Amino acid sequence: MSILDPLLLACLVMVMVYYFVISDKMNQAVVALLGMVLVIVLGVVTQEEAIAAIDFNTLFLLIGMMVIVLTMKRSGVFQFLAIWAARASRGNPRVLFILLSLITASLSGLLDNVTTVMLIVPVVLLITEQLKLKAWPFLLAQAFFSNVGGTATLIGDPPNIIIGSAVGFSFMDFVYNAGPVVVMCLVVYVALFDFIWGRHMTTSLRARAHLLRYNPVAALEDIPLLYKSLFVLALTIGSFIFGHMYFHIQTGTSALAGAVLLLLLDSWKIDKEERNKRVQKAFEHVEWETVFFFLGLFVVVAALEKVGVLNFFAEQMVTFTQGDFNTMAMVILWGSGLLSAFINNIPFVATMIPIIKDMAPQFGGAEAINPLWWSLVLGACFGGNGSLIGASANVIVAAYAGRASQPISFMKFTLAGFPLMLISIVISTIYIYWRYL
Repeated sequence: MSILDPLLLACLVMVMVYYFVISDKMNQAVVALLGMVLVIVLGVVTQEEAIAAIDFNTLFLLIGMMVIVLTMKRSGVFQFLAIWAARASRGNPRVLFILLSLITASLSGLLDNVTTVMLIVPVVLLITEQLKLKAWPFLLAQAFFSNVGGTATLIGDPPNIIIGSAVGFSFMDFVYNAGPVVVMCLVVYVALFDFIWGRHMTTSLRARAHLLRYNPVAALEDIPLLYKSLFVLALTIGSFIFGHMYFHIQTGTSALAGAVLLLLLDSWKIDKEERNKRVQKAFEHVEWETVFFFLGLFVVVAALEKVGVLNFFAEQMVTFTQGDFNTMAMVILWGSGLLSAFINNIPFVATMIPIIKDMAPQFGGAEAINPLWWSLVLGACFGGNGSLIGASANVIVAAYAGRASQPISFMKFTLAGFPLMLISIVISTIYIYWRYL
């Protein structure tokens, strides 16, 4: 092989992966794993280099939080929250619309946006059916608010997990740096959604009275499990904050420890058959497709980094911005926002991380480029609202809507989401300049 062969092969594999992920012509986990196998078999990276490139902290964090949330789901707490919101609003569609949106944003920060919409959307469909309301404005709100709420924390959105693990940002780093702009965007979103849809929503007194007969407490199917889950979730989040700060315990280890503890508490002192059934069920419902997608992607990106492609792009971006740090931050913010609207933000972020790392020497070291990381976080996460394919949560919401005969087309989602995404990026631009530049 010539010296150019690894470079060409790495680029071709990445183009293939991006094409199939964007076009949705092949399962994203399969295509990422195929890319991983190709770069190893073709000699671009060795198997040892591939294993070293896998960010196990990210994978541990994903698996651990999935197990905690899926075990917690059995308690009925998420149905409880949705029914509580319906009763708290007294069946008023306008108030309910806002409450459900804010609950989704809050849960997305504590859990993650994909899991949150999977848990909340089925209950939202039930409530809107009872109130004889069109479901699609509620479902759009679920997608948009989950993406915004998830931006505020380390575990809220997959891009944050990747960035946090790669750079070493803690849970509180995200809350402190991304939290304020998320609150600003949520306030604007609530006002816009209420003006566009909420104020026009009406329902009959009979439908409201029927909905108020639902008892939120009845949705809690396993109170002991609820207490155990809340205890473990609090411990896990506490470990994210203080374990990383004082004991240098990685978030992936904290998440796995929480998952193991909850499984132990859930299966303690019960017969062997039921114990094994509960543990198997928790593992069966882990989104292994997402886990293996990450695994394959880490290796494909490592191949690009090894052959020098990412370093080349970093140098070109510095040249384009003429070495101006403020311009670079804005290029990353707006570029990641616009691109993440139309390509999956996970592979985009995985590609950008080594590019930004390579810029550190030009701008004064690793600490000096922190504003660039927050530009990437805000652009990639808010950009997910720009189109139906911008974030995984959007696709899941659209799938539920289709099954409920309330379809959300690509154009319907984009016409609503793209302007909201631009508003978020404008707010982020002001925030980044004010806070860092």
